[in-house]
Amino acid sequence: MALRVGVIGGGQLARMMIAPAVELGLDLRVLAEDEGMSAGLAATAVGDYHDLDVVRAFVQDVDVVTFDHEHVPQDILRALVADGVAVHPGPDALQFAQDKLLMRARLAELGVPQPEWAPVRDAEELQAFLDDHGGRAVVKTPRGGYDGKGVRVVRSGSDAGDWFDALADGDALLVEELVGFVRELAQQVARRPGGQIVAYPVVETVQRDGVCAEVLAPAPQASERLVRLAEEIGRSIAEGLGVTGMLAVELFETDDERILVNELAMRPHNSGHWSQDGAVTGQFEQHLRAVADLPLGDATPRAPWSVMINILGGPQDGTLGDRFAAAMAGYPTAKIHTYGKAPRPGRKVGHVNVSGADLDDAVYVARAAAAHFD
Repeated sequence: MALRVGVIGGGQLARMMIAPAVELGLDLRVLAEDEGMSAGLAATAVGDYHDLDVVRAFVQDVDVVTFDHEHVPQDILRALVADGVAVHPGPDALQFAQDKLLMRARLAELGVPQPEWAPVRDAEELQAFLDDHGGRAVVKTPRGGYDGKGVRVVRSGSDAGDWFDALADGDALLVEELVGFVRELAQQVARRPGGQIVAYPVVETVQRDGVCAEVLAPAPQASERLVRLAEEIGRSIAEGLGVTGMLAVELFETDDERILVNELAMRPHNSGHWSQDGAVTGQFEQHLRAVADLPLGDATPRAPWSVMINILGGPQDGTLGDRFAAAMAGYPTAKIHTYGKAPRPGRKVGHVNVSGADLDDAVYVARAAAAHFD
């Protein structure tokens, strides 16, 4: 019987696991939050992942559990482990992707380079940090933020007053130094339960309005030192936190030549979409291999350069499907991936990958093909 992999969450990441699961002979099953979600093709259950009974019913029919996102509560994850369910990544690792304060403290213990930071519980503590760090800083809600949400640049202790007012007793916000960075990078690694690790090339990510818009793989003009440090950071975090599956480490390259960890994701990640078409083993196949404890695949790029452009928002008139023919005819080297989502301003509804020998040409083709879906 085929190994049954259960994915909690029915978004586009689960959707993009479907094809490699078929190719690997795995039986992919999805617990979707609602009907009609991106991964509906593989949805065998629909329900609330906050409900232990719903999740327990779903996992009875799978051999291993993994995730489309990091939002499943710790008490549910630990109940599954106590029930003897194979959960990858497990709750001991996922807690550091779910809570940025826990992440910062654990990375400090591991000696991983990161911005200066502190927990702050009120405006006075925030002001004290600002006074020690040039009068500007970044405040983050420790849990639940993504794509720029839950992040705020502040200049005064009162600038996060509404967030402080909403804190429960004993909770804190995270404040970090405002890093002077020249670009953002991402390092992906995959790790099996037995410890085998495979690293992908470090890539450059381009953000617009807090959302990843473009990825250049590998990162252009990356020195040997940068490449080595990024991989060392990725490997040390995967091992130190006991991550199983794909790990994405978002990084800052600073104007004083530091490489600092920004955030973590323990699943396939937007920064790795290029690998679907640009690497020997794409991140979605690699994640399935890792969580199923199968030998990991080669992460070598297939071409000197790969470019990923996100399709954000989608067309105001008509559907994404209406735009395929023109994009394909105009740019036959572009690989177009859509998520089965209705267009909405700012929403990630698909992406385009282009690989080739010339970076400027790949960027041009990918942007032009993606523009057909505006």
